[in-house]
Amino acid sequence: MIYLDTSVLLAHLLSEDRIPRSTLWQETLVASRLLEYEVWTRIHSRGLTGSHSEPTRTLLARVGFVEMVPAVLQRALEPFPIPVRTLDALHLASMDFLRSQRQEVVLATYDQRLGDAALRLNFSLAAL
Repeated sequence: MIYLDTSVLLAHLLSEDRIPRSTLWQETLVASRLLEYEVWTRIHSRGLTGSHSEPTRTLLARVGFVEMVPAVLQRALEPFPIPVRTLDALHLASMDFLRSQRQEVVLATYDQRLGDAALRLNFSLAAL
């Protein structure tokens, strides 16, 4: 299963210089519920609500969401092998939660810091 970081979904939606391979969207995708909030906040802040709402809903519908249950929130309070930002801690904690449920998780991200932290936690990175 591929854990989808916000950077990848936004790169696809906003047609940035780097976009994920088209086959990514056929994979089993999961993310923290946080992804939904991060994406909509960026869409609204860029004034793209009118033009990007439907594509955003379509992509988000392909993602299985991990809720921020107490186990995820508790893990985010614990130290990580390298310094991480708050939202990254929540994403990494969600990935750890999935792994604790015996799920094999690979991270799809364009965020170097998040990728480095995931590698230090022995997660693999998806080829994009």
